[in-house]
Order: sequence, then structure tokens, then C-alpha cells
Amino acid sequence: MKAGFLEKLIERLGRIGPEEVQNYFLRLAQEKGFLETVFNAIHEGIIVTDSNGRVTYLNDAACKLFGLEAADAIGKRLDERVRGLDWRALTQSVGPLSRDMEIFYPANRFINFYIVPLMIEHREAVDVATPVRAAREDPASAGYGEESRPVATVAGQVGHVIILRDITESRRTAQQAIESERVNALTLLAAGVAHEIGNPLNSLHIHLQLMERKAQELDHHVTAELQQSIDVARSEVHRLDSIVTQFLRAIRPSQPRLHPENVNTIVEEAVRFFAPEIQDRDMVVEQELRADLPLLRLDRGQMKQAFYNVIKNSLEAMKRHGTLRIRTDRDDTHVIVTFVDTGGGMSTENLSRAFEPYFTTKPSGTGLGLLIVRRIVREHGGELSIESTQGKGLTLTIRLPYVEKRIRMLEAGESKRPLQEAVTN
Repeated sequence: MKAGFLEKLIERLGRIGPEEVQNYFLRLAQEKGFLETVFNAIHEGIIVTDSNGRVTYLNDAACKLFGLEAADAIGKRLDERVRGLDWRALTQSVGPLSRDMEIFYPANRFINFYIVPLMIEHREAVDVATPVRAAREDPASAGYGEESRPVATVAGQVGHVIILRDITESRRTAQQAIESERVNALTLLAAGVAHEIGNPLNSLHIHLQLMERKAQELDHHVTAELQQSIDVARSEVHRLDSIVTQFLRAIRPSQPRLHPENVNTIVEEAVRFFAPEIQDRDMVVEQELRADLPLLRLDRGQMKQAFYNVIKNSLEAMKRHGTLRIRTDRDDTHVIVTFVDTGGGMSTENLSRAFEPYFTTKPSGTGLGLLIVRRIVREHGGELSIESTQGKGLTLTIRLPYVEKRIRMLEAGESKRPLQEAVTN
């Protein structure tokens, strides 16, 4: 639309006929449709609000980011449609404002909000007293009368324009780089820690066995008291040894040995391991295992360890009579294993830290279980996601690929042909 088109149209409204008005409105409609087409083709979200924060326009990308319907959002306050948005904090700045935010619906994403005040220029008559008085006495001497006051252009704020950019990938890449550096630092310490702690633990275990043998030669009552203390000490030695083992499994790189495996069989074996605890605590484990799953190239031991850790976390999170539902399914490219428990769930803050080394919400937890699960799943080319609401349980989903995709490099002379994917089953 050419600059000044609307101003010229407004100036001429009183002097144009009905046919011209119709032509002008058709032109405006065409221009509006053209602009909407352009805005909907943009990957960044665009939202326009009035001065009260009510939405006057939003493009398709903005609707997708927030899970909105344009018809439902127009005319409503943005902070009413997007729960948790602090509209006052975002609009208190006089000039443009850029801020990163994390959203959790309809998907967990990181969004950059770039907010600019929307300024519209309009013309106002200037109230200049002296020339006006002169014009009243002698219009010719002043050069203009009351009807020809000087006009000034004034800019006024009528709303805000918000540009939304999805920075999830860059944010996660940065987080992965930080995590990689942290794991590398831990790896340098792993060998020393294992040696310095592992050897004394072995020595303690041997001496506890010697003490146990000597205790058998003492009085029965004394033996019972000593045996109780020995059992406590041995239990703590085993716990420390388990912590060291989990620490090494979490950070020590290990190449999976891949063989064709049935995921359902591995799930059943992991569940059977916990059968005594499940029975003792009157828990229910429901297994809905799809029969026609393809065989996956897996490291059986590693994947069983991953399932073991997930089930262990779920059982520890639930009280007596809890229910754990394990379901296997498939789509076009992945086998999906879902674990749904009826435990206490996790808060949003804790959920964002679930994979941090040593972070745990359990009094006796090591904070390494989920870190090990994610490492194993990633080494198998899979994906791991967690959904939870505090007080309403937790859902953990593992996606393992059974279709391997590779990009085929174009040969010379093929640059104008479409890029193809070579798919290997």
C-alpha cells in the first residue's frame, strides 16, 4: 500500500461518489488480504494489540506457538488467552523490549518476545493565539483565518506489535553444550573417584567378613548385637558401592552392542525384577504391549537398565496400592514405550531440572537414574520426554527408531532436482 493512501482517501471522502468509494474499499480489501497472506507465510509469530492489551491481529505462526484460534483470540486480552504472561512487565518499557520466555502449552518451547510500541501519526490543528486573533481582526494580514489553522503531525501510541521467535533449538543446543562440558569434567574425575573410593570399600567389605567370623566365637547375645552392627555397616558399604557404580555408568562413555531385540520381552524382564516389591506394597503394574512391534537393534543390557531405572523411580514415587501402566506402541518410524504412574508428580521447576546430575527429590536418591536413562536412549538414537503435573502423576515416554534416515548428497548437475532421502529399514 502506497504511503499516504489512507490519508488521501480520508481527505477525499466528502468529494467522491459511491462508485469510487466501492473501488477504494475493494482496493483496501485486496491490500489487507495481501498483507495477511504475507504475514501468515512468515515463520515468526506476529501479534498486534491495542493499548489495553486486546488482540487485534495475530498470524498463523502465533496461533500455533500458543495453541490459539484466531477467531477466539481477537478482541480478548493477550494475558487472558496466554496464561502466565505478565503483560504489565512486558509493556512497561517506553521503547522496544526483548525477553526470552519458556512456555509449556501446547508444547514446551523457548520463545523470544520482541515487543515494540505501535505509534500512529495523526494531524492536529495548532492553537496559536496571536495569529488567530490577528486573523479575526484582519484575515488578510495574518494569511489565514480560523478555518485555516496550522496543522502539526503528532505521534500517539495505540498499541503494541509483538514478534515471537522460536529459539528452542538454539537454547537446547546451548544447554547440551553446557551439559557436555560438565560431563567431560566429571569424566576426568571418574577414574580417580572410582579408585579412591572403590579400594577402601573392598577393604571394608573384607574386614566386615572377618569381624563376622570372629563374632561367631563370642557369647550369643554379644554376637547378635555385633551382627546387627555388621549388617548396618555392610548395607552402607553396598550403598556406597552402588553410588560409585551408578556414577560411572552415568558418565563413562560406552558403545552399545546392538542386536535384534524384542522391546516387549525386555519390558517384561524389567518388571519381573520388581515382582517381590510390587507384591509386598500391593501395587499394580498394567502392561499393554503391542504384539506386532518390529525387532530393534538394541543393547539388551543397557536398555534393560534404562527400563529398570524408570520403573524404580515410578515405584518409589507411589504409595501403597499405586498403579504403573506400561504401554508399547509404534508409528511410522519409532517404537514407543510409555510409563505412566500415579505418584505425586513433579512441579514445573523440578521437571526442568530432571536430567541434571545429582538433582533428586527423594531423600536417599542419587540423582543419576534419569541421567543414565537419557544417555542410553540417546546412544540408541532415541528420544526421551517427561510430562507431569504436581500431584497428578508422571508420564515418561521413550521413542526408539526402527527406520534409519540418511540425507543423500547431490551429484553435480542435480542441484535443480529435489533433495531426496534414502530410507533404510
